[in-house]
Amino acid sequence: MTDQLTYPDVVQLAVPFFIAAILIELAWIAIKGRGGRYETRDAVTSLIMGAGNVVSGIVLGFIAWGFFLFLWALTPLDLGTGWWVVALCFVLDDLRYYWVHRFGHRIRWVWASHVNHHSSQHYNLTTALRQTWTGTFTFMMIVRAPLILLGFHPAMVLFVGGLNLIYQFWIHTEAIGKMPRWFEAMMNTPSHHRLHHGRNPRYLDANYAGVFIVWDKMFGTFVPEQEDEKVDYGLVHNLGTFNPIRVAFHEWVGIWRDVTQPGIRLRDRLMYAIAPPGWSHDGSRDTSEGIKAKHLARNPEDADTPGFPSGSKP
Repeated sequence: MTDQLTYPDVVQLAVPFFIAAILIELAWIAIKGRGGRYETRDAVTSLIMGAGNVVSGIVLGFIAWGFFLFLWALTPLDLGTGWWVVALCFVLDDLRYYWVHRFGHRIRWVWASHVNHHSSQHYNLTTALRQTWTGTFTFMMIVRAPLILLGFHPAMVLFVGGLNLIYQFWIHTEAIGKMPRWFEAMMNTPSHHRLHHGRNPRYLDANYAGVFIVWDKMFGTFVPEQEDEKVDYGLVHNLGTFNPIRVAFHEWVGIWRDVTQPGIRLRDRLMYAIAPPGWSHDGSRDTSEGIKAKHLARNPEDADTPGFPSGSKP
């Protein structure tokens, strides 16, 4: 087996590109007067969250890496390092990303880590840098286990994951409208991803793709951006703060408070951690399904339109 294999840290190499692209976008918005908006405190919070993510990776990265090496020692398979292996690994890892991302919106324990990425009420390239500090504690590294057991070296898996992250940077912008139709049909684009950051009922729980939007089309989670419905960015209940500590940990604190509240069953305590965000034992809160249902009750004409299930009733 290939025991020693190294790839460049592509995300670190891409940092100058990230900075240059942010400056270009900022200049474009200032000159053209359109294509998004920057708010200084919001952008700084995003940058701090990005820096914290790097620190978290340095401090806690050994946990995932050790787990991957353990799996690599177990598997008898080794697909090698050919270009086609890297390409296949990239595609399969993007499928892995789709499911991790979907879990991140449907399992509150994972959402507690992912929610910070959605906490900005603006949408620009700094939003892409608003990354988690607590991803290790979601245990979503397990979803990468099949790739390694199939014979993809851990270093290759992390390499293609870095490429995936770099791709997703450029789609966090309002400065780009629609790409050519063939590109929009296959790839994730600014148009597809903008609505994913929306809190509009129509846009909730849609477009989880990293690179290939075809996964959403295959698994029934694709919603096209509507020209007559502008994206309202942020969380269903926005935080109202630029404090990066609160941004990073507020949902973990919320889970703790819900799980430890008195007078509820053990099952309810578990559900507060693993049920979709918004679940409550007494029905006092709304999940995304409840939000959509209430929207349809007020706007029955939206039934059977993009973002609302076929056959849905107000």
